[in-house]
Amino acid sequence: MSVRSAIATWLTRLYFSRLRRKGTGLDLSVLAKLPDGALLPLRRDGVDPVPEIGALRDREPVSKLPIPGMTVWLVSGYDEAKEVLGDARAFSNDFRHLVGVGGAGADQNPGGLGFCDPPDHTRLRRLLTPEFTMRRLSRLTPRIHAIVEEQLAHLEKAVRESPDGTADFVEHFAMPVPALVICELLGVPYEERDAFQQFSVARFNVLGGAGASFGAVSQSLDYLRGVVAEQRRNPGEGLLGMLVQEHGDNITDEELTGLADGVLTGGLETTASMIALGTMIMLQDREHFEALRDAEDPATVAAPFVDELLRHLTVVQTAFPRFAREDTEIGGIRIAGGDIVIVSLSAADRDPRLGDDMDAFRPARPPAASHLAFGYGIHRCIGAELGKMELRAAFPQLVRRFPELQLAVPSSQLEFRKLSIVYGVETLPVRVD
Repeated sequence: MSVRSAIATWLTRLYFSRLRRKGTGLDLSVLAKLPDGALLPLRRDGVDPVPEIGALRDREPVSKLPIPGMTVWLVSGYDEAKEVLGDARAFSNDFRHLVGVGGAGADQNPGGLGFCDPPDHTRLRRLLTPEFTMRRLSRLTPRIHAIVEEQLAHLEKAVRESPDGTADFVEHFAMPVPALVICELLGVPYEERDAFQQFSVARFNVLGGAGASFGAVSQSLDYLRGVVAEQRRNPGEGLLGMLVQEHGDNITDEELTGLADGVLTGGLETTASMIALGTMIMLQDREHFEALRDAEDPATVAAPFVDELLRHLTVVQTAFPRFAREDTEIGGIRIAGGDIVIVSLSAADRDPRLGDDMDAFRPARPPAASHLAFGYGIHRCIGAELGKMELRAAFPQLVRRFPELQLAVPSSQLEFRKLSIVYGVETLPVRVD
């Protein structure tokens, strides 16, 4: 694993150096034509949704987004969001509705669970569900803990070798942990992790324009088709190999590719952002850090800590777009058939109807209604439990390994991702003592 870690580190560093180059391939023309109000669901102030969307939610939980040429509704209230996400009969996720919008072509359909409706969705989810039960996932627990420990050692080494005694937490820990876990789950070679990261981040970055996002989707699908072809020839012990062995010709290569793409995009950038932002919150408020560090039973403290962190951050800012199949009504507002509906998960999870002071981070908060960080309904993230397992392993091991961990720069200097569906911090410089 030391050789694999070294390769992974080099690939990650190479990727981030590319990511940070300014002005390379960014087409801002699409965004330049949109009013500021249309981008409201993707704007944040630090880790908080901007006050404007909170005010809009409290005043008008179902409202129109000012997008020329189409009718797009923004749903920001919690109850209204659950109503949309839970009604697969009235609202469709089928990718075909997006063809011709923002440069999307039929060949760029990522497939998988996120962009299909029943009965296809029902059949595919039934194939995947057994692999994502807690009983099946428990086999990954030792590897998850080992991966976390390996990356903590790698982070410490990076700090020690740095001239100024700092290292980028995102590069050396937050991103590699979920990347290695997904490679483990799918049965993909560790050394190919760089491709996973590149495609995942690029597709969620709206600053690149819709064309760039769909281009990243095409590239990731081409890459994953090669992975699937190899698994057809030589099925491994991972998720793809299992599906090939157990279902054979009953699942097509394109369906396997779509499922792999869904696991990649649903579990890499999201978990990496949660690890980085969660650590940032702990370092900004040492009370949370010390509570986890000094707990006699870290697992007992980590569970409510992670769940509140998921609600508070809701790094996936909006759900996949929904398309009204027919005239319907949400929150007393008439939605016409053919209209597009965007659900703001981050605004809904801060809805004051859920409890007191929902903008605050309170791990000891009494259990309220379920948060929407993983979505809701038939499209709720199938890997939710795997994500929680990673977070519950990462935070306790981190604070115990580095009890004096601290930010290496003032919080005001941190750079957050702009206009990205998956929110995050670009870098997180830290010291270990």
